[in-house]
Amino acid sequence: MRTPRLAAACSLLVLLAACGRSHVVREPGGSGVRGERPVQVSQPKYGATAVVQRGQTVYRIATENGITALDLALWNDIPPPYTIYPGQRLRLYPGGAVKPSRPATSSASTRPAPKPAAPVVAPPAASSLGWRWPTDGNVFGSFAAGDPTRQGIDIAGKAGQPVRAAADGVVVYSGSGLVGYGELVIVKHNDQWLSAYGHNRARLVNEGQLVKAGQQIAEMGRSGAARDMLHFEIRYNGKPVDPQAYLPKR
Repeated sequence: MRTPRLAAACSLLVLLAACGRSHVVREPGGSGVRGERPVQVSQPKYGATAVVQRGQTVYRIATENGITALDLALWNDIPPPYTIYPGQRLRLYPGGAVKPSRPATSSASTRPAPKPAAPVVAPPAASSLGWRWPTDGNVFGSFAAGDPTRQGIDIAGKAGQPVRAAADGVVVYSGSGLVGYGELVIVKHNDQWLSAYGHNRARLVNEGQLVKAGQQIAEMGRSGAARDMLHFEIRYNGKPVDPQAYLPKR
């Protein structure tokens, strides 16, 4: 039975989506788990676009162009439920990205090429969100800038252990439609920041639901993965950043 307080809360339009609760469970190692296949790696096509044809979906366009559905949606600011329209032009690369160019060479020069300078690593974008660790466990897979196979961190754990929101926000995706992430939850914290929680065995929140930092949003599992783990990403303006630059030191 709903309490009067809960009924009053559900009457607010902004919290209507939070009145429901989805609980999707996937058995580890089951033969019917959706998404249990190698993680797809995005290959951006700098300067290229795709025009949506009738009947096409974000997933279809992404896979046809060697891009994950999540990246394609984020690069083009397509919100859930990821609806696109015929004639819409989608960018096949991150916003503001420029394809690296090969430096010009001169055949007339006999001097040895100068030693390349050490790469400059940009400092992380400032954030005042007060991030928290999304679950307990050791990090066994780290973030690597520029490596599309390491866009977040992997945290080891046990099936069923709590996965919690890393900061206050609203759930913008709760499902298993993005190949390579298994049962996935995405939380938007503000116009610049979002976080993603992949490979869960159960999702405990619905799209549109408001969540608080530290609130349980899922149960750890291995959907789309070879072991029980949490794949955790933080994205700034759609681009992945190193979560450990924002999470508290352990």
